[in-house]
Amino acid sequence: MSVSASASTETPAKPARRIPAVPFWAQIVAGLVLGVVLGWITRSYDVQWLHTTLDKIGHIFVQLLKLAVAPLVFFAILVSITNLRKVNNAARLASRTLLWFMITSLIAVAIGLVIGLVTNPGAGTGLTPKDGGKPEHAGSWLDFLTGIIPTDVITPFTELNVLQIVFMAAVAGIAALKLGEKAQPILTLSESVLELLQKALWWVIRLAPLGTVGLIGYAIADYGWDLIGKYATFTADVYIGCALVLFGVYPLLLATVAKVNPVQFFKGAWPAIQLAFVSRSSVGTMPVTVKVTERLGVPKEYTSFAVPFGATTKMDGCAAIYPALAAIFIAQIFDVQLSVGDYLLIAFVSVVGSAATAGLTGATVMLTLTLSTLGLPLEGVGLLMAIDPVLDMMRTATNVAGQALVPVVVAAREKILDIDAYNSASASPVDDEYGVRDAEQKVTLPAAA
Repeated sequence: MSVSASASTETPAKPARRIPAVPFWAQIVAGLVLGVVLGWITRSYDVQWLHTTLDKIGHIFVQLLKLAVAPLVFFAILVSITNLRKVNNAARLASRTLLWFMITSLIAVAIGLVIGLVTNPGAGTGLTPKDGGKPEHAGSWLDFLTGIIPTDVITPFTELNVLQIVFMAAVAGIAALKLGEKAQPILTLSESVLELLQKALWWVIRLAPLGTVGLIGYAIADYGWDLIGKYATFTADVYIGCALVLFGVYPLLLATVAKVNPVQFFKGAWPAIQLAFVSRSSVGTMPVTVKVTERLGVPKEYTSFAVPFGATTKMDGCAAIYPALAAIFIAQIFDVQLSVGDYLLIAFVSVVGSAATAGLTGATVMLTLTLSTLGLPLEGVGLLMAIDPVLDMMRTATNVAGQALVPVVVAAREKILDIDAYNSASASPVDDEYGVRDAEQKVTLPAAA
């Protein structure tokens, strides 16, 4: 009698269970919420160790961003200028980019002036000229013009003078174009160094959710709602002005000038806008801005010029809306009457002098430049320093959105925008840079028995 082979009793394997990867935008939002909660706890219960911890976390994150700023700006500008040789009608693209930078800045400063004149942000605050104080460093047109040229090649990097770094990079880039093939070894090295810097900065960017906890938490703990209450109208004006530009003017330009879907732009550009809100640095956000702009269908060669150029000169939030509102605010505190000519001067300074902001956190240099041009007391800067970090988040988000918007508009007008890429841009470049989407498919756990 033959014994039949025993049937296999193994249970069929159950489908593996995926570990869901948390999208980067969700990590940032979680950091914002946690930061607000911890900041409120710190201030309400006077938890000193938590106050110090939040301060250190935020400070370290900003310092890590600043660490890469000087070399990143230099090599990004140098490489971007030399990359223009690969683009047809490079001079036309560069001039159109600058033109749209100026047009959008003019629109933004006009919105800032209208809001300021309607709301009178300096009225009823209880602040007086005695509450102000002169800044340590003030901007003037003479300083701006003479300060472009460095006295040596080292100091701009050690003192983080971005405007001088941009000048040296532009000179080096133009010289490399003139040298042609002889400069190719330098260009190859520069491109490699730029890739290295961007990779290192991506690692810092991945720390943004943690940095968000520290920066937001410290702002709430240190400044509190009482201080914000004194500046309620001014704060609301800045946020409303930036929101009108960000969600009103920009979509209108996309729909009417570029003739593309505005909603799709925000789907693609949102990772950069979100990071800018947290980091308060256009230059620190630049690698993400480059990624999202390329994803929106702008040719890489043009993007590598337009975005670094915009990160150091295109500041609709810091250099247009904010100084317009701040000038009106300070004039009202110091009881100075502004004329139509003064408002025109504000517009002129905003359009021409925005490079003075240099893409770093804060807009003090631009504000002092505006005040000195108008003849307003520089002590007025001290009135706004305490509230500046809260305002700078929205200003920088607007800046970065504009830095991605203008290349899209110019590329669409010049018929070089990849419409298919634009219409499909939605994934976060931060997630994709680290293969998060692949990880969602590959990282699995065995199902529970």
